[in-house]
Amino acid sequence: MARTTPHDHPPTGGEPLYRRIASELLGELRDGTVPPGERLPGERRLAGHFGVSRETVRQALELLRREGLVATDRRGSHATLPGPPVESADSLTFPVGARAATPGTVARATVAWEAPPPEHAEALGLAPGRPTLIHRYRYATADGRGLRTAVTSFSAVALAEVEELARYRDRADGTAAAHLRRAYDWMRRAGLTLHHRDTITRLTSTPSVRVTRRVHDQYARPLEITDLVVDARQDALVYEFTLPGRTPRPATAGASRRTPP
Repeated sequence: MARTTPHDHPPTGGEPLYRRIASELLGELRDGTVPPGERLPGERRLAGHFGVSRETVRQALELLRREGLVATDRRGSHATLPGPPVESADSLTFPVGARAATPGTVARATVAWEAPPPEHAEALGLAPGRPTLIHRYRYATADGRGLRTAVTSFSAVALAEVEELARYRDRADGTAAAHLRRAYDWMRRAGLTLHHRDTITRLTSTPSVRVTRRVHDQYARPLEITDLVVDARQDALVYEFTLPGRTPRPATAGASRRTPP
C-alpha cells in the first residue's frame, strides 16, 4: 500500500478517505462509466473528479489492484471487472458483418501478432513481413450453416493512436478470445474521425460474397482493413444509411453504415 498522508483520513477518524474513493470509483466501473478493458483517466483527472489529492487516488487504485479489480501496465490503469462492453447505439459493427452469438450459433474471435496478408500490408502501408495486430472472427450456426469469417489487420497508426488496441499486443497469441466490438468507439475516443469504404464482391463459382472494408482517419491515414466472407445462400447483406438534412431539424442524425445482426 502507498504511503499514508494526513489527508487520507477524514477529521472524525472514520473510514480512510482512500477507501471511500476506491468504493466510489468501483461503483463507476460497475455501472459502465468506464467499460471493462478501457483505460481509466489519469491520476490528475481522477483527483479533480473526486476532489481529493493524487496521493489519495493512488492509494485507492492500489487497493483496487490488490483486489484484482484494476490492472496497470505501461500505458496506464484499466478496469478488469467481468461483463460485456457498453455498446454505443450509433456504433459501426466491428468487424463488419459480426453477429451476436445466440442459442444454436457459435461466434469466435481471436487476435494474433503476425504478418498480415500481402494485400492487407499494402493497403496499410506496412513493409512485407512486418507483423501487426490481426483479428480473426468466425460465426456459424451449430450445423455449420450461415458461415461468416472475417480477417482484420490494424495499421501502425491505429496501434500508436488507440491505446485499447495496443494493449492487446502482449496477449495476441492467436488462441485467447478477443471480441473487439468497441474498436471503432475506441478510435473515435482517441480523436480519430473514421471514414470507411465497403466493397462487395461475388466470389466466382461459389454462393459466397466478400465484403472488404477499408477505414482511414481525417488525415487519410489507414487504420484497418477487413475481409469478410459470407455464405450468402440464405443470408442477405443489408446496408442502411441515414443522411443529415439540409436544414436543422429536431430529428438530426449522423451518417451511419452497418450490417445488422
